[in-house]
Amino acid sequence: MAASGVLRDPRTIGRLRLASQRLAGMEAASAPELVRWMTAMQAQDLPAALWAVGVRVPGAGLSQVRAAIDSGAVVRSWPMRGTLHLVAADDLRWMLDLTAERLTRSIAARHRQLEITWADVEKARDLALEHISAEGPVSRAALFKVFDDGGQPTQGQRGIHLLGSLCRHGWLVLGPLSGNQQLIAAFDDWIPTSRILEREEALAEFLLRYFHSHGPATLRDFAWWTQLPLTEVRRAFEDVRRGLVELEFEGTSYWLSPEVAALLDAGLPGARSVHLLPGFDEFVLGYTDRSPVLPPEHSDLIVPGGNGVFKKTVVAGGQVVGTWALQGTGPRAAVVPELFDEARPLGPAAEAALAKAGRRYTTFLAT
Repeated sequence: MAASGVLRDPRTIGRLRLASQRLAGMEAASAPELVRWMTAMQAQDLPAALWAVGVRVPGAGLSQVRAAIDSGAVVRSWPMRGTLHLVAADDLRWMLDLTAERLTRSIAARHRQLEITWADVEKARDLALEHISAEGPVSRAALFKVFDDGGQPTQGQRGIHLLGSLCRHGWLVLGPLSGNQQLIAAFDDWIPTSRILEREEALAEFLLRYFHSHGPATLRDFAWWTQLPLTEVRRAFEDVRRGLVELEFEGTSYWLSPEVAALLDAGLPGARSVHLLPGFDEFVLGYTDRSPVLPPEHSDLIVPGGNGVFKKTVVAGGQVVGTWALQGTGPRAAVVPELFDEARPLGPAAEAALAKAGRRYTTFLAT
């Protein structure tokens, strides 16, 4: 690593994150390997999540990523922040053990508004498991009918809160794909083997894996990402910091793996790279402070109106420089970028890289 351990250029943070997130220089061999490496990948938009995996696995097609979910190697649930993520199947249980209780407390007021008691959750559990035991994995619509018929109303978000509770407590999990939806399975049937970690061990692993896959990042980034208490995070960090490298930028400590930090001396990849990332990608959403890769004046351009829906992003040299959309279908489909600063167009090399990235995306969809 650089001897000083001090970064002067925020663009360096973006390029280091490209390497950590397997977007430049380092490659994952398969979708399950990639998801395990990333630890957790935000996935409330399923098609976007499939591409978030595909863009990081050279040569992967849509069918390969879907197969990883259908096989049960990769699962989708609510491991943290009340938001759907993709995780490796045997990681989900220990993540839930770390995060579920705190999240349950944070939404207690909402459950009171929806008139959801613990007895209601247990009743919904029994209804769901009985139905799935007899019929197998079930669609959300069919499960909500089971709830309604069993005296557990699902209107007004009550159904999704019941489902979320059953998933957070390890009774249900989203299982095999059916089109662009996932069927809901019994947790223990779909994930027959889970790693069980003590809280201290689990938090240490969570920290190390986050900084390896998302670094350079801060402790506040991790605490926000997991919604674990910052005081607990700081205590746990003292046991793992020796396995990480510290870089300082503008007075703030950022942490990352020694392997990625070594690229500062060996040659940092990604200077001329262009990536077409999906909405909700970890490169943007994996941090509470996104300013090292996304200038604050452009934040509203990827979340128009602050409605929580993130647009697809064009990332050049580790910086978010615009958004993009796919226009047309089939062989006529084409990626159309919209740069933040039209007065500063991409150069010829970046234009060529953008065109290549566009072909990679359409090929992914077709395979």
